[in-house]
Amino acid sequence: MPTGSVIVVGAGAFGGWTALALLRAGCRRVKLVDAWGPGNSRSSSGDETRVIRGCYGPNAVYTQMVARALPMWRENEQRWGVRLLEPAGALWMGNGAYERAAMRCLREAELPFEEVSAAEGRARWPQMNWDGIEGAVYEPEGGFLYARRACEAVMRAVVAEGGEYVQQQADVTSLAALGEADHYVIAGGPWLGAMFPDIARVTATRQEVFYFGTPAGDARFDERHFPAWVDNSGPPRFYGIPGNEWRGFKAAMDVPGVPLDPSLVDRTPSPAALEQAREFLARRFPALAGAPVVEHRVCQYEMSPDGDLIVDRHPRRANVWLVGGGSGHGFKLGPALGEMAAQMVLSLDAVRAEFGLARFADGAGGGVGERK
Repeated sequence: MPTGSVIVVGAGAFGGWTALALLRAGCRRVKLVDAWGPGNSRSSSGDETRVIRGCYGPNAVYTQMVARALPMWRENEQRWGVRLLEPAGALWMGNGAYERAAMRCLREAELPFEEVSAAEGRARWPQMNWDGIEGAVYEPEGGFLYARRACEAVMRAVVAEGGEYVQQQADVTSLAALGEADHYVIAGGPWLGAMFPDIARVTATRQEVFYFGTPAGDARFDERHFPAWVDNSGPPRFYGIPGNEWRGFKAAMDVPGVPLDPSLVDRTPSPAALEQAREFLARRFPALAGAPVVEHRVCQYEMSPDGDLIVDRHPRRANVWLVGGGSGHGFKLGPALGEMAAQMVLSLDAVRAEFGLARFADGAGGGVGERK
């Protein structure tokens, strides 16, 4: 089995799962480091919930990663006795080639799905207005993940399985200050671009999320009666999550916002974003028109130039690896991505060109393209 020591910077979805995968692959010493803690409110893995679904248009790479990640979420949930996955189902609504391509990829990945017409959708989920939607893809094994809770559970598993967790700020110009190691994995989330501005080209963008209060006694908008959803019939694209452990009906626009500094930005929601969310909600979910905001978050995406993941060795520092570029869709992939990254770090697998840094050189292409 491979041996050695690795320090992983960042205890979000990517860093935490990579650290755990390294331990399970036989790495003798793994230290996980984070400045504010796993799933903290400044991180891209913060907030309460995330959608998990395999509908990714023509991108079979991500659909296959979801097919790998889903059983890993379930397995570790059972192992730890912590609820991580809510199998509410996932509904992707749209009108075109993207959805047809997604169904081909789902079929190849052996992920169950149903093609739902607008008429069928109205009958099954009458709490939603289906005007402007021709059909949808429904994944019964999809749903949503408990994000912040999962990050903490992974960190605790790292410690329980022989690793170490330290809350400490990392200086990537002097990684030795974190301790001596054979390899360093930098899963810097929204900070990755600032850490490696000439290499990673990751931009943190402002994303506003609202939880709306449902009518008293009305269970139509909880996870027992409505799935996690993405409305791709726009633009703009919106997504949402029901229930959220009684926090309310979550809704947000899935369009990259303005750049921000994740350490210092004021996370007070903007009136403009709230107005957009209200307008959408009133049109698509009429019973929630005028619903009160009961919680809100200002989160961020960490956008790579092409929206695809980054898993690669630093081009000038042979023992430093960069993992990131979740671009608003990476959380669900955490277990599969961590496994992939660990195999690369331990030289058990080659770097995958579609996630490599070379694709950013001089504007080169090479990613897997539209990923949402």
